[in-house]
Parts: sequence; C-alpha cells; structure tokens
Amino acid sequence: MSRLPEIANPLRKIYPSDLSDREWELLEPLLPKAKGFGHPRDVDLRGILNGIFYVQRTGGQWEMRPHDLPPYTTVYGYFQKWQRKGIWQSIHDRIRCQLRKELGRDEQSTVAIADSQSVKTTEKRDLSMVLMAAKRSKGVSDISS
Repeated sequence: MSRLPEIANPLRKIYPSDLSDREWELLEPLLPKAKGFGHPRDVDLRGILNGIFYVQRTGGQWEMRPHDLPPYTTVYGYFQKWQRKGIWQSIHDRIRCQLRKELGRDEQSTVAIADSQSVKTTEKRDLSMVLMAAKRSKGVSDISS
C-alpha cells in the first residue's frame, strides 16, 4: 500500500510523492526567496516541488506527469535552475546539519564511508590458473632435461 502524505486542505488529488504539511514546513524556509523586483513570482513552490518529486519518484518523463500539477516546462525549469545554482546541494546540507544537531551530534561529520562494487574475478582467476599451470609445466620440463 502506498503512503499518502498528510495534507490539511488539499486543492487537488494527492499523490504519494507529494510533500506532507510537515515536510513543507521544513523545506519552505530553505527555498530561494522571490527577488523583490521584476515580474512577481506567480507559481506555488510547493506545487513545483510536488511536480519534481512526482517525476523523480515514478521515474516518468517530465511531459507525462499529471495535468493537475504545474506545467512541466515550469517544473523542469525550476529543477534545472536549482541544480545549476547548487540549491539542491544547499538544501541537502542544511537538512543534514539540522538532523545531526537534533540527534546531538556535531553538525559536520568527521567520518566518511566509501563503498565500492565487487569486481568479478572469475575470468581473471581462470586466466591466472592457466598461466600458473603453464609456468609449472615449463619448469618441470626444464628440470627434467
């Protein structure tokens, strides 16, 4: 069963990828503020995030998301701009620091864990066994001559 987020007064159908009210409270202050000049921002940033998270969670195409979310060109435009300006990384870093502080840890981690994938060695092992066998047989024939 999919989990639907808790949203007090939904204005449209709720998707499992939507931000809950609690998640929105955490993310809203971390998003860029309107410039204060030029054309005023007329998009709902929560709707933008819901559109981005829908595509990311479902693995679908930007053009194929539901029509009750903001237009895909707007959603994708914000996604690209925030990626280019490093806003996603900034949000990630700030949330990580908040969480570490709540857990009573240092805000900056001092330990890193690197994980690597296993490398198949069966082919290499077979080749090395053949080479070792060839060396041994050559060595034996050299001694017996």
